[in-house]
Amino acid sequence: MSLELAGYQRRALRAAAHDLDPVVHVGQGGVGESLLNSVDEALTAHELIKMRFVDHKDQKKQLAAEIAEKLEAVVAGTVGHVAILYRPHPDPKERRIVVPERDASDPA
Repeated sequence: MSLELAGYQRRALRAAAHDLDPVVHVGQGGVGESLLNSVDEALTAHELIKMRFVDHKDQKKQLAAEIAEKLEAVVAGTVGHVAILYRPHPDPKERRIVVPERDASDPA
């Protein structure tokens, strides 16, 4: 699954994540199997999560992209030392996050 989002969709996801607290913290261990499992579980449960970089702050964009790629998710954005990840629930009936769509006729 290759999830591609337009700028307006990323903006909507960042707005939806505004009130969320980080559920995963990237510490000294970096991106290990346990971190990937935690992020995977959080994405399955919530679809949209925040991930705080306690360590490896200078590599946050690369690490967030790596995690997203491994877990078939997308980075909706980074704000400070926090990355916002999105992955729709595998069951369409269970999806809670609605990503906006634009008509092809919409010029904006």
